[in-house]
Amino acid sequence: MTIQPPQPLPFNGSRGIPEKVAFDRREMSEILSIYGRMVAAGEWRDYGISCLKDMAVFAVFRRTAETPLYRIEKRPKLRNRQGMYAVVGIDGQILKRGHDLKSVLRVLERKLIRAVD
Repeated sequence: MTIQPPQPLPFNGSRGIPEKVAFDRREMSEILSIYGRMVAAGEWRDYGISCLKDMAVFAVFRRTAETPLYRIEKRPKLRNRQGMYAVVGIDGQILKRGHDLKSVLRVLERKLIRAVD
């Protein structure tokens, strides 16, 4: 088995704009930090990442073969409006939207806070 270096995202020739939207290393670090804590708490079990033309999605699942509990979306076209980050619930309702990923992810941390007996 040979290890190949990661390939950069392809760029759209003349405009210098990536053809796909993706989470950068800092964003993934913040997302995986909350994901790890939720897995340790037994709330989440699996995730999926999609890099599309207009948005990137990190989907969180309780079980592999079901619909995602939450979707963390990055839509760069909305950065000058409501903010490019959003957390979407299982029913499609936007739970939080904003310009700062860390503040948007705080809506998910409420599930970690539990009363101690």
